[in-house]
Amino acid sequence: MTTGIDARLDRIGTDDSYVIVPMDHGITMGAVQGLKDIESTIDGVTSGGADAVLTQKGIAPRVHENKNGKGYIVHLNGSTTIGPDEQDKRLTGTVDEAVRVGADAVSFHINVGSNHEPDQISQLSEVTERARQLGMPVLAMAYARGPGVDSTDPEALGHAVRLAEELGADIVKTGYSGDAESFQHVVESTRLPVIIAGGSKGSDRETIEMVRGTMDAGGAGISMGRSIFQHEDPEAIARAVAGVVHDDLSVDDALAEAGLALEA
Repeated sequence: MTTGIDARLDRIGTDDSYVIVPMDHGITMGAVQGLKDIESTIDGVTSGGADAVLTQKGIAPRVHENKNGKGYIVHLNGSTTIGPDEQDKRLTGTVDEAVRVGADAVSFHINVGSNHEPDQISQLSEVTERARQLGMPVLAMAYARGPGVDSTDPEALGHAVRLAEELGADIVKTGYSGDAESFQHVVESTRLPVIIAGGSKGSDRETIEMVRGTMDAGGAGISMGRSIFQHEDPEAIARAVAGVVHDDLSVDDALAEAGLALEA
């Protein structure tokens, strides 16, 4: 680690744990619920306890005045749901551009096991090299995705997170294997902080149970998009998630303190 990387990691986390809300979905899905008035959503989730938000570079002017002093991550590749292949993530920015728009870190998505893995490996390697030169942390979004790949298999997820470390990332995000016991293997596959993706929006309890399982397995937090920014109360669900990640609350206590229903 360099001094710059350490300092910037502090800006996107709290005591080596992370509550990150990615909102780069505008390039993937369009201006869906929660992203049209992205300013209000950013204000809500950061007021609720999110450590950082994440967008594509062009949204930077809409981020800074609304993030309440929290961290900002710029995502460097993307694809669309209406394009020919959503797994074919193409470069959308550079580390230098992220520096210019005021980012505290960059992120890059790689689908391990997909037909596009070779190109994405090369691109991530180039991103981490340039980021190291500039003292910029890299969050690798390393998913197990591709023909014949089970995206919840702990062995495949463990391979994905290890790949991220091997290529020089500083934090790695991946899918959740379904329970704390199996996810422990994923966490133990790397020395990097491991955080989980949220996936499709579930119930509040399902979301917080997934966060609790991640932390029980030794994970370092979450990077959840739709489960937070499409919630009817983004601030409340962010507060519940942060309660588990930062305050070690139980599922029921986190929901109760955030004012969310304790549904079964």
